[in-house]
Amino acid sequence: MDSFPDSILELAGLLRNRAISPVELTRDCLARIDKLNPTLHAFITVTADSALAQARQAETEIFRGEWRGLLHGIPIGLKDIIDTAGIPTTAASAVFKDRIPEQDAAVVSRLKAAGAVLLGKQNLHEFAYGGSSLISYFGEVHNPWNVDHIAGGSSGGSAVAVAAELCCGSIGTDTAGSIREPSALCGVVGLKPTYGRVSAQGVIPLSTSLDHVGPIARTVADAAAILQAIADPEARDSSGSTVPVPDYLAALERKARDLRVGIPRSHFYEDLDPEVAAAVERALEVIQPLVASVRESSLAAESKRELQSYEAYLYHAQFLGDCSDLYQAETLRRILAGRDTEWSGYTRSILELKESRRRIAAVFADVDLLITPTVPVPAPPISAFRDNPEAQRPRELLLLRNTQPFNVWGLPAISVPCGFTRAGLPVGLQISGPHWGEADVLRLAHAYEQTNSWHRRRPRIAGE
Repeated sequence: MDSFPDSILELAGLLRNRAISPVELTRDCLARIDKLNPTLHAFITVTADSALAQARQAETEIFRGEWRGLLHGIPIGLKDIIDTAGIPTTAASAVFKDRIPEQDAAVVSRLKAAGAVLLGKQNLHEFAYGGSSLISYFGEVHNPWNVDHIAGGSSGGSAVAVAAELCCGSIGTDTAGSIREPSALCGVVGLKPTYGRVSAQGVIPLSTSLDHVGPIARTVADAAAILQAIADPEARDSSGSTVPVPDYLAALERKARDLRVGIPRSHFYEDLDPEVAAAVERALEVIQPLVASVRESSLAAESKRELQSYEAYLYHAQFLGDCSDLYQAETLRRILAGRDTEWSGYTRSILELKESRRRIAAVFADVDLLITPTVPVPAPPISAFRDNPEAQRPRELLLLRNTQPFNVWGLPAISVPCGFTRAGLPVGLQISGPHWGEADVLRLAHAYEQTNSWHRRRPRIAGE
């Protein structure tokens, strides 16, 4: 195949009708990985043999009429922080470079049950503790739109792989924006579901109270299809009640005319790059006639950085004695920053987090969804980080400024492309909803996506 169709849905139809073969599709992905990964560093481990075996099995099953669903035979990548039985899971760190789990993470089991073809493990910011994906034992991740710019993080390799068509979709994790920020900077769709909607069992933690698992894809429909497969039917709300998984793709067929949209100008729209601001304002103009109403909304941002810092330290304390010298220096500094937090302060932070998640529901009394820029600035040049290491963390915090609060609240949030700068760098729009409101988030994101062709643009990569 010379290029991918626009969506997993289209591919699924072709595969089901045997117009193309899962083996052909997988070989196409593997060829692109072989050609472009030396430049992009999107993958750490490529499981070519097992991927082709899975593709041949999918081909046989589909030929027999045993089609499992939309992901059957679809090549997917996994952030290398997600456990895979018998395959290294390194977290992009020398600490875990030889680590081979015995069991699959829950999300991997669900993908296998759906018949997905797993291409391998994707590069990231070491232990997911950063937003640039420049700190990795396996090399810096590069933005496919301009390889001199960062890809974002921590799921940088996953976003790059989707944007560069090395796979049809990826699974990332998001603790402060690690799905949405790289998706925005790489011009793809990234969805952070409600906290707990997708199981984090078998995912190396950064902060267990804030970690989310979700899809990165080229279109909103792709993201919905992946979420349908990986959503945990046993997920429970704050009262302990099971929350059923709705039909996300059916939601996309409904118009957005009944949705009330809130625009939280304070904090989220401040100090934006002018080209980001202009792209987002144009998107809002397009969205206004699609929905019931657009109004200003009040929203006070929260970060809970101390909670994240302490939970990261709690996990890594077991390795610090023997492996301290194996961490990248900046990662070790960030981990040790949580060492001095007292247990009483941590338990207080947990209670405050639960109260924040309870209190945020009131924001949705007058609106159904919230819209903000995903990232305040376009992807910065790598040199801005490399030449001034002391500025690296402040720059990352700026990139994550608009995404991090939604992890604190545990709300579903998606980033969709909404334009490009004059230099050809993507801009992302973030849409969020109430707990368990993924269907409406996807519905508006899809309605907006249908008004433009941003998601159809493809980067030109040297060596392609």
